[in-house]
Amino acid sequence: MGTVQRREREKQELRGRILDAARELFVEQGFDAVTMRKIAERIEYSPTAIYFHFRDKQTLLRELCDGDFGALAGEFQKIAAIADPIERLREIGRAYVGFALSCPNHYRLMFMTPKPLGICAADSRIARGNPEEDAYAFLRATVAEAIEAGRLRPDLHDADLVSQMVWAGTHGVVSLQIAKKDDDWVDWRDAKTTAHELIEVMIRGLVRDRN
Repeated sequence: MGTVQRREREKQELRGRILDAARELFVEQGFDAVTMRKIAERIEYSPTAIYFHFRDKQTLLRELCDGDFGALAGEFQKIAAIADPIERLREIGRAYVGFALSCPNHYRLMFMTPKPLGICAADSRIARGNPEEDAYAFLRATVAEAIEAGRLRPDLHDADLVSQMVWAGTHGVVSLQIAKKDDDWVDWRDAKTTAHELIEVMIRGLVRDRN
């Protein structure tokens, strides 16, 4: 590897360390309490090194949002070829659960950490409403397809309402599993098993009775 390639690799590695440290601190302390100096201290670099990569912590947060929400959308794209919208909806739930449980710190920042209003949307590289980039748009498009095909109960005709119900239910179970950490007060069942069973319960409640 040449000098230029090595320097570029080192630059990207440092950028990744900065993002990981910022994500951890935003989750631990909240956005307002974190400073660029604290991020620098976490990775044992000078604040100047941080500013070389990111103008301010708002820019850092937007970069994290684009990267983490983009990663979730990427997981959904792996199941985009499933033709049956109900089966696709089931796999969306499972992919969401898998992402949350395998990347809990990402999930905490995305859905469990308060952020300044609109900061992640500002200058986002994610095309809002495009199912190939926007995870919510992918979920909504799947639900809308199921409604159009007559697969859901006739009273469930609002694609956004159904999408948000499914999202809220799945978020509830995974956020509880993430938040409980080492709590031993309850005899907790396996997180993935619990989440998958909840997904099945929700789908049974949504799908039109064919009898």
